[in-house]
Amino acid sequence: MRTTFSNEELVELRKHPCVFSCTPKSVNYTHEFKKHVLEENEKGVCAKDIWKQAGFDTSKWKEFYFRSTVRDWKKIVRRGDLSSLNNQGGVQHDDGLTKSLRAEKDKIKRLELQVRYLRAENDFLAKLRAKRAERNSGRIKNSRSSEI
Repeated sequence: MRTTFSNEELVELRKHPCVFSCTPKSVNYTHEFKKHVLEENEKGVCAKDIWKQAGFDTSKWKEFYFRSTVRDWKKIVRRGDLSSLNNQGGVQHDDGLTKSLRAEKDKIKRLELQVRYLRAENDFLAKLRAKRAERNSGRIKNSRSSEI
């Protein structure tokens, strides 16, 4: 379940220097704050403590929020670089998995369609061969050579 902020909490969050923008269900942080969080976390500082040090009231968020947010930011940096953190919003928790599963499902669907097409083509060619064989079965082949 996501954290939902009241109007009063949104007003406070918007005043915070580390917050770029926010809605009742999400907070977008400044690039500098994201960079600071990742640096501090690399030093071994707990994610929740970093938010507390920055002056946030951490009791407003769910317990797992801080760790998962840092994990998402690390994932973004691994895929690109620090400038990738400039994009507003985060990464969905299953983003990488969803993309790979979607690509795999698309590949399977494409291969199934190809198999269906090839089966239909084989059936058509089999019918065509059968018609030719039927048409040719009544003819006498090399009738001249057998007369000589």
